[in-house]
Amino acid sequence: MSHGAGLVRTTCSSSGGGGGAGQPGARASEGPLDPVYPRTYSALLKVAQMITLLIAFICVNRSMWTSYAYSYFEVVTICNLIMILVFYLVHLFRLYRMLTCISWPLSIFGFVATFLCLASIWMSYKISCVTQSTDAAV
Repeated sequence: MSHGAGLVRTTCSSSGGGGGAGQPGARASEGPLDPVYPRTYSALLKVAQMITLLIAFICVNRSMWTSYAYSYFEVVTICNLIMILVFYLVHLFRLYRMLTCISWPLSIFGFVATFLCLASIWMSYKISCVTQSTDAAV
């Protein structure tokens, strides 16, 4: 329990103790924008995910094939892009400090559930394609 109290004291002293003249790093971390976050691995991963989703959306949107499956893919890519952008902005502007009603460690399970749904869709698509290709050969 003393470890948790030390964490709170460190956080309070870095945000509330802006009067210390010998701490230039404390001034950089103050304010609504986190200047260090865009260079972290999690931020770079989010940017890579957003770029990949945007490229996937553009490729499907500009393809000559049109069906409900492609429309579904467009919706999924845009929804995931928006979700990742929201998480990026929440961390960039330090909104997680104000949004205490959300359990941020539990939000990881939403990503796991999304991955499992995508795996389920992929497996059902693979099975249906295999079934269709064998039916067409006979």
